[in-house]
Amino acid sequence: MHSAATRPIAICASVTCADLLNLERDLRVMEETGVDYLHIDVMDGVFVPNYCLSPDIMRAIRGASSLPMDVHLMVTQPERYIDTFIDAGADVLVVHAEATVHLQRTLAAIRAAGARAGVALNVATPPSAIEYVLDDLDMVLVMTVNPGYAGQRLVPSTLGKIRNLRTLFARHERAADIQVDGNVSFDTAPRMVRAGANWLVGGTSSLFNSGWTIAEGVRRLRSVAQAAQKEAA
Repeated sequence: MHSAATRPIAICASVTCADLLNLERDLRVMEETGVDYLHIDVMDGVFVPNYCLSPDIMRAIRGASSLPMDVHLMVTQPERYIDTFIDAGADVLVVHAEATVHLQRTLAAIRAAGARAGVALNVATPPSAIEYVLDDLDMVLVMTVNPGYAGQRLVPSTLGKIRNLRTLFARHERAADIQVDGNVSFDTAPRMVRAGANWLVGGTSSLFNSGWTIAEGVRRLRSVAQAAQKEAA
């Protein structure tokens, strides 16, 4: 079992923040620079006040790239769409604890359909929301901003939530990845990793920024994250 300090760092590139008019070009760069997952945000305009991506985009990506897809469903009643998104290519499917009444059933259905199952927690949702489904999940996504839009600032209290989740996992002797999404920058990522996160969603704060190339962003984000992980070991 990996401890918090030894679970591998994964760089997840937020496709929402890529250049959609030149997505295949960006996919090639992400493959060459060792991105671990493509992070696919799906929004329905109800659970969050925005719309984003679709199974059609995923199928197009799957036809152009072999990178695995980590799909974050920000939709109401996500259990209705499990087969749709796994058929479109999801390797990891993450649902919000706040969006489904029967969370355990939903997670079990994701695993039964052949994907890794994850639970996302909004800023105000405590770690205790997942305590009774730990055996049914592979990953927890901590929203470090309120979901719906890129370019927000880190909510500082979420760092404590990451630490509390690691304590919860240790208490129950469970191995799980902790993903963070929202203002994952070269400055904030080390703080997130030291708190216990190991999957980092890179968007406009790190990978897709006019100040540097995608390749530079990937290398730098992985470097600061791995350095922070060694420091925390």
